[in-house]
Amino acid sequence: GKVAAEGVSYAIVNEAGVGVVVEVNSQTDFVAKNEVFQGFVKDVASVIAAEDPADVAALQEMTYPGTDRTIASVTADKVLAIGENIQIRRFVRYAEGVNVPYIHMGGKVGVLVNLAVEGIADMAKVVEVGKDVAMQICAMNPTFLDKSDVDQATLDKEKEILMVQAKEDPKNASKPENIIEKMITGRLNKELKEVCLLEQPYVKAEDGKQTVAKYLQQVSKEVGADIKITGFVRFETGEGLEKKN
Repeated sequence: GKVAAEGVSYAIVNEAGVGVVVEVNSQTDFVAKNEVFQGFVKDVASVIAAEDPADVAALQEMTYPGTDRTIASVTADKVLAIGENIQIRRFVRYAEGVNVPYIHMGGKVGVLVNLAVEGIADMAKVVEVGKDVAMQICAMNPTFLDKSDVDQATLDKEKEILMVQAKEDPKNASKPENIIEKMITGRLNKELKEVCLLEQPYVKAEDGKQTVAKYLQQVSKEVGADIKITGFVRFETGEGLEKKN
């Protein structure tokens, strides 16, 4: 089977401030760079922003811009014209707050950051903060926003893996259980800092240590309004899909 593992991840914010990131797959990088394909992706993103479909199936039944036909029907036409399978794979839409999009490497990675601002702030500065955070997400690929977002099942599983590793290490053979437990807690905390956005060292930190959370506190103080990250999404095109050799 031909699996569409290339394509584009694209993020936009429409006039109403609604933010969308969508991934549309093609089979080759050549088609992903094609203007017709890229125009199709942008049109699909604009429909998601305006119409708020529940899922990809609902999106397929919506009207394609400038036509009286469904997106599914127009997709089928594009497949025939381009000669390659095209799949709308996934999307995320944020309607509230301040949304900031970021596209990396022509759509290899698409990031959307959702911010909440309490108080009156210079919007240009807020968007700049969003861009910086989006670049952080693009580069550091966090899984969670904060430690509190990590579910217990994930923590337990990770702890279990670390426990097995620690017990198999001959260096730990003579160490008492409570010491091993402490080591594991330390390792788990270190791992959490790597996968939680707010705990990560901010990529532009002058001291190389300031976390994203501390950076947001600093900027909030500077602009006199409270800026918080309420959500983010990072799509790497084709992740989890098998490429056709």
